[in-house]
Amino acid sequence: MRRAHRLDANHHAIVGALLESEHVSVCSLAGVANGVPDLLVGVAGRTYLVEVKDGDKPPSAQEFTPDQRRWFAEWKGGNVYVLNSEDQARSWVKRLLKLDVRVY
Repeated sequence: MRRAHRLDANHHAIVGALLESEHVSVCSLAGVANGVPDLLVGVAGRTYLVEVKDGDKPPSAQEFTPDQRRWFAEWKGGNVYVLNSEDQARSWVKRLLKLDVRVY
């Protein structure tokens, strides 16, 4: 069953934090629903799936929905990363760029 997707309150702020790096591009998948992660993120030539959770909410309100759990379990691709704050998004990008040995 397809359900209307609501963006987490920090969705746009996290996208903005990711885009602070010239080595990042972001495509929002939030409207796809059905458990699909919120963002498709390109970092220095690699592609990542990202689920946005609102870090200001209590942990119980940040749990995955049944659709998300099902989608994650059935996904045969790479990991889905969870970001819940702008600072976490910036740190994640910095970590990924340090792992990449290419010169920019």
